[in-house]
Amino acid sequence: MHTLHQLRSGELKGIKRLTLSENLTTFPEEIFELADTLEILDLSNNLLTSLPKELCRLTKLKIAFFSNNRFTQVPDSFKECHNLYMLGFKSNQIEVFDEDILPLSISWLILTDNKLQALPSSMGNLHKLQKCALAGNQLVKLPEEMAKCQNLELLRLSANQLDKIPSWLLALSKLSWLAFSGNPCSGSQRFDLPKITYEMLDVKELLGAGASGEIFKAYSKVHEYEVALKLFKGAITSDGYAHDEMNACMSVGEHPHLIKVLAKIEGDARLGLLLEYIPSIYQNLGFPPNFETCTRDTFEEGKEFNPETIRKVAKAIASAAAHLHAQGLMHGDLYAHNILINDEDHCYLGDFGAASFYDTTCEDFEKIEVRAFGCLLEDMLTLCPIKEGKEYEILEELRVLCMSENRDERPLFREIVFTIE
Repeated sequence: MHTLHQLRSGELKGIKRLTLSENLTTFPEEIFELADTLEILDLSNNLLTSLPKELCRLTKLKIAFFSNNRFTQVPDSFKECHNLYMLGFKSNQIEVFDEDILPLSISWLILTDNKLQALPSSMGNLHKLQKCALAGNQLVKLPEEMAKCQNLELLRLSANQLDKIPSWLLALSKLSWLAFSGNPCSGSQRFDLPKITYEMLDVKELLGAGASGEIFKAYSKVHEYEVALKLFKGAITSDGYAHDEMNACMSVGEHPHLIKVLAKIEGDARLGLLLEYIPSIYQNLGFPPNFETCTRDTFEEGKEFNPETIRKVAKAIASAAAHLHAQGLMHGDLYAHNILINDEDHCYLGDFGAASFYDTTCEDFEKIEVRAFGCLLEDMLTLCPIKEGKEYEILEELRVLCMSENRDERPLFREIVFTIE
């Protein structure tokens, strides 16, 4: 975090990333003095309502964030920012998004938690668009011109007013991660769960926190063993509403590669679930995407996977996904960073924040998630030093099928399990 004083004194000359949060109501003109080097501009958590027209003076600008400000429309200041590929206006009050105001270089657009009722048809001109977050708006439809966004891989549409998911969207050849819960078009299911009160728990240390809530280690006086307590924030996240995630978790049923849901918390101000406790010997298989990888996971430097580990992970996750899709539940975030694995290669698929229910008579949703599975295979196979042998060849052939741009060529998850076995 930087200060306005540092900026005005010239102390920040030559920096590549600037982060300012000082209740700004106007854009500091001194930022233009950083034009020769500035690549990332973060003016989130201020009181801005507009931006200067001449932002194109920031010729090196690649990434710009304006979350938690007071914009009511997407500014028309970026059209000539030809190096800008990531733009975020999360949690503003945006109602207006005019035609042809974004540069064609945009590959990552974040408009989560605003008041948009419509998108411009010029969205279809963003041919490089890979990742688009639109959850928590008031969209009633998507412009058909977006069918031209053939590089779109991740799309968040949860918590809007969509009556249907358009067929052209399901036909996008690279779409892999889709979330649309909390819309009129999304279904719902629910298994009955036991209910326990917060007083029946001895809550211990915080195990982790994410976009939708926090997970604590706890001792259940009812079950008489250690459990995990997930308390939801209740706010709109990039994936959608917390209560939709909770409903998805409650609906998954039991599977050896899904974390068991034990009970629902009642009588507390926050939504909560009691989950099976996964010991610390389980670690994340990978890490979330970064600015450079956009839609693809990252891994620790030097990470390697042998063909046997890849086969075990692939079989486990395909089996879990087949179980979910048999119930008409799309995970929506099938990634290595949402998989926990131990030293014996046993793994769990977790995080249902992007999960969505759909009509099982339409296999298109499963075929979309199969491509995400193919991306997972590709990421692991890329880190496999042994690129020969029958096991590797079968996995590579499976990856090619799962990532086929011809959706009809992709297998279903039950067929993937059979192939691996």
